Amino acid sequence: MSLRTRLRRPAGPATPAPGPATPAADTEASTPTTGAPEDATPTGEAAVSDGGAATPARTASRARRVAGAVLTGLAALLVAAALVAPDRLADVGPGAVLRIPVEALVAVALLLVLPARARRPAAVALGVALGLLTVVKLLDTGFRVARDRPFDVLLDWGLFDDGFGYLTDSAGRAGAVAAAVGVVLLVAGLPVLLALAVRRLARLLARHRTGAVRVVAALAVVWLGCALFGVRLSAGVPVADRSATGLVAAHVGQVRAGLRDRAAFAGEMTADAYRDVPGDRLLTGLRGKDVLVTFVESYGRDAVEDPALAPGVNAVLDDGYRRLRAAGFDARSGFLTSPTFGGGSWLAHATLLSGLWIDNDQRHRDLLAGDRLTLNGAFHRAGWQTVGVLPAATQPWPEGRFFGYDRYYDAEKLAYQGPKFSYAPMPDQYTLATFQRRERDRPHAPLMAEIPLVSSHSPWSAIPKPVPWDAVGDGSIFHTASTSTGGSRDVVQRDTAQVRDDYRHSIEYSLGTLVSYVLTYGGDDLVLVFLGDHQPNASVTGEGAGRDVPITIVAKDPAVLDRVAGWGWQDGLHPGPNAPVWRMDTFRDRFLAAFSPAH
Repeated sequence: MSLRTRLRRPAGPATPAPGPATPAADTEASTPTTGAPEDATPTGEAAVSDGGAATPARTASRARRVAGAVLTGLAALLVAAALVAPDRLADVGPGAVLRIPVEALVAVALLLVLPARARRPAAVALGVALGLLTVVKLLDTGFRVARDRPFDVLLDWGLFDDGFGYLTDSAGRAGAVAAAVGVVLLVAGLPVLLALAVRRLARLLARHRTGAVRVVAALAVVWLGCALFGVRLSAGVPVADRSATGLVAAHVGQVRAGLRDRAAFAGEMTADAYRDVPGDRLLTGLRGKDVLVTFVESYGRDAVEDPALAPGVNAVLDDGYRRLRAAGFDARSGFLTSPTFGGGSWLAHATLLSGLWIDNDQRHRDLLAGDRLTLNGAFHRAGWQTVGVLPAATQPWPEGRFFGYDRYYDAEKLAYQGPKFSYAPMPDQYTLATFQRRERDRPHAPLMAEIPLVSSHSPWSAIPKPVPWDAVGDGSIFHTASTSTGGSRDVVQRDTAQVRDDYRHSIEYSLGTLVSYVLTYGGDDLVLVFLGDHQPNASVTGEGAGRDVPITIVAKDPAVLDRVAGWGWQDGLHPGPNAPVWRMDTFRDRFLAAFSPAH
């Protein structure tokens, strides 16, 4: 034997010849071990002098195992939370955790039967899908609070730009940018995180295939039994859950309904009893009157009926009616059902003026592309000068071409020089005072004006203090007379009770300002129609509130109110619980019929 051969021979007992190789059951499940066994005693510099403490290698190995277990636990929690999270805040609670999602059972069964090569991409795809579904759930939850409806995957994307503008006006640009960045990170991060989490859990299933099959089979039997017998938790939530499938089906149906609705709306726009009525046969019962149609932002039925809101609001209305009666005015009130809730004021404006039900932006765009006769268009045809006063229009407003006002005042033209009050670019008192100065104080033909007031726009903070009408000027006075009448300037750190209280104060301010305007500038020839555009959002009303808003007509000429005697509206500035309720889209035709001769 040569020296080279002798040196290559290993010391110690001879190594037995290897037997036949045993194939691994799953390449992902096999975990080959390298290096010395964990209980071997290390030698050399790695040895620990006292012989009892763990070596750095063993410590690192234990730390990796603990970190792996923690990551696996977090992955399981994230996936479970995404599966059982409800899309309504009212459903959040222990009951959601105890549900058995059928989608989870199907996904686990799929991962168990797929071969190793297909399991990884399938796990990633399932995780991404679950992440996108979770994003839709979060959007549904937010829209239910803000609009009392789920997110419309076909039509609501444009609202995010409006939302950014709202945040900028309410909380400043820095806050709006921070919120936008957070939303983008959440929307992009959830699918990625859930894809990684499902992939990690898929590897765990592969390593414990037998146990996983038994658990899934047992849970499937439990799910089926609970589904057959309708087993529910104490909160009424079914144990056998299939909400994720239902959520997807609901949004698919939503898209289909939206596509069908466009064709239906095209037919509705062509049906118009007043389309070709000549101007001399329109609105003869209002000849010589200045008619103001004024929307009070977020003035909903809850403001005059909710026990926590109504006493203060109704006190303002009742005192206002008493003073108006003393000055020779009278009023009638009812309810209209708005097409929107919590926001989307433009939908309510378009519905009232067009006589069409405009409950989404697709209908709104189609309306603007047509030539529908609006209420202000009917006044224009009958000889009135029409005016639009939109204090919240801080950007170009292409809708103005459709409504065809003779004169239009946006925020720039109103030239307000005072401070902002939360969202509102200017106080309602300034808006009305400037309209009065530029239009009604001058010699003029009869006017019809649409004036949306915005001091009561969410987030209902920093309510301005009224000033003498002759001191309003360019609004600079509000720098020194801007003490809040009740609203808080903090739009973030408020509880629900404070938000509701601030909302009440803002409505009281807007309504009180309108009453004061009529008493100061009304005259014999003023007809004021004021109404809410929609209810406030669910932070004020709670989920599931109705969509009714109050509407009132104020006039000094008794002949005006005699024309609407058949409507059944109640005396006063606020309607009672039994006042008539109409859909908002019926108002145009009822109003034209009441003040125009039969045609």
